[in-house]
Amino acid sequence: METNNKLEIFYCKKCRWLLRSSWIAQEILTTFDEELSEVSLRPATGGIFEIRVNNQIIWSLQDKGRFPDIKEIKKLVRDEIAPEKSLGHTDR
Repeated sequence: METNNKLEIFYCKKCRWLLRSSWIAQEILTTFDEELSEVSLRPATGGIFEIRVNNQIIWSLQDKGRFPDIKEIKKLVRDEIAPEKSLGHTDR
């Protein structure tokens, strides 16, 4: 299945959010291995933690005031790139 869907996680390197970002990337790659062509970690500064799918922001720490639950992220990614995909127990 050929796809051009791209997920980017922008994280503050000064805040030490690399581990959190890489764990989320791993979870997303495991769930959407057929639907994504790329997952990238983008180090930044200024307290940023932002997840984008195809250049659309689906999660922003600044806007939400908290980090996402992995179930929330999986649902948001699914809604953007594979609305018909079942997430099993995550959908409950």
